[in-house]
Amino acid sequence: MPKTSKPAAKKAKSTSSKKPGKPRKVTTIDAAQLLASVKHHPGPGNGRAFSASRLPESFQTVIDPNKNPPQPFRALPPPTGKAPYRLSLDTVLSAQAIQTIETSGQMVVHAVGDTGGVNTATYIENVATYMEDDFSSSDPSTHPSFFYHLGDVVYYDGETANYYPEFYEPYMTYPGPIFAIPGNHDGDIDPLTKETTLQEFVRNFCAPSPVHQPEAMDAPRDAMTQPNVYWTLQTPLATFIGLYSNCPEGGVLKADQIAWLESELEAAPAGMALILAVHHPLYSAYGAHPGSQPMHNVIQSACQKADRVPDLVLSGHVHDYQRFTGALNGKSVPCIIAGAGGYNLRLHTLSKVFHATPLPIAMKGSGGVLENFNDSAHGYLRLTITRKTILCEYIAVPEPGVSATLPLKTFDSVTIPVG
Repeated sequence: MPKTSKPAAKKAKSTSSKKPGKPRKVTTIDAAQLLASVKHHPGPGNGRAFSASRLPESFQTVIDPNKNPPQPFRALPPPTGKAPYRLSLDTVLSAQAIQTIETSGQMVVHAVGDTGGVNTATYIENVATYMEDDFSSSDPSTHPSFFYHLGDVVYYDGETANYYPEFYEPYMTYPGPIFAIPGNHDGDIDPLTKETTLQEFVRNFCAPSPVHQPEAMDAPRDAMTQPNVYWTLQTPLATFIGLYSNCPEGGVLKADQIAWLESELEAAPAGMALILAVHHPLYSAYGAHPGSQPMHNVIQSACQKADRVPDLVLSGHVHDYQRFTGALNGKSVPCIIAGAGGYNLRLHTLSKVFHATPLPIAMKGSGGVLENFNDSAHGYLRLTITRKTILCEYIAVPEPGVSATLPLKTFDSVTIPVG
């Protein structure tokens, strides 16, 4: 592999999600005041709109679904497994692999979303290559046990024809299983293909048995056997609850999935890490894809009814890295966007206001605090989970063709207490 320094970005730091002592200094941005203070030309005429703003109104927004007609809510396909839609890691990994996790008392996991390289596979393959380097240690307990994909596996509409160039070929030599939740593009429909919503996601991630699908072609990877498009992964050290937030901007959960979420939160083993994955983020500083207040409300209500709050919330959708401290049922919860997995050269760049403002940042009238971000480099998350903590590290990778010293340095990290 080529061998340079870490890409330039906002700021690298390592923190704990709980810091005792005096209150820290948080900079608050008033988006309405900022926008009103800046003269702009040209303005749109009556009934017209020219562009999205990089600066959101707040970290959480209520999206009008009528303004997003290309991505309506789509009915979910039937489950391929039995309720309550749980998959145990020991049905996928060898007994020796499970023993390594249990004996070492730690489990390493990769996570990132928005990887489908629809215009070029250059960036997804570049990120995947560096992810593979995490398997190079002589200590197998430090090797990732699996990759948890945060949605938007295949662009633009989850087509069969794109599964090989956007998924199977880029991860041809990734030496671990890949699980996933669907993103909005996985559920979208291209009328020309005559395929139904999530048809290929179900074939390749929710197969009844680990068969080799024709679209995998020369890639040896079998289809994954998740029981449903929303589902729970049970592991020796953590429970992963994966939601499907459907296609509309901001995400939508219907009553059956909400009831399932409540029951899975309540059933999750106490004293073990609990991680919630949902493609649409609860908080976001990118104006064109803001955080979803309705999604936050739904998850907040579920946490209240179940009397259980996840230790960490992972999302994609926005093509960059953002780490927030959010709140669910009165508990501070790290909420992380990791959507720079390789979709395209261009990432979702935040407003210059965020680059010019000292971190951490709050927004007037909004929940959540932006702790750190990287909108200039692709990358991935590496979670190291023990019985007491989750160490969450973001690894920003150099651009293709730029040399790097291995292993790559961590751009940002947070240590999260379990429970």
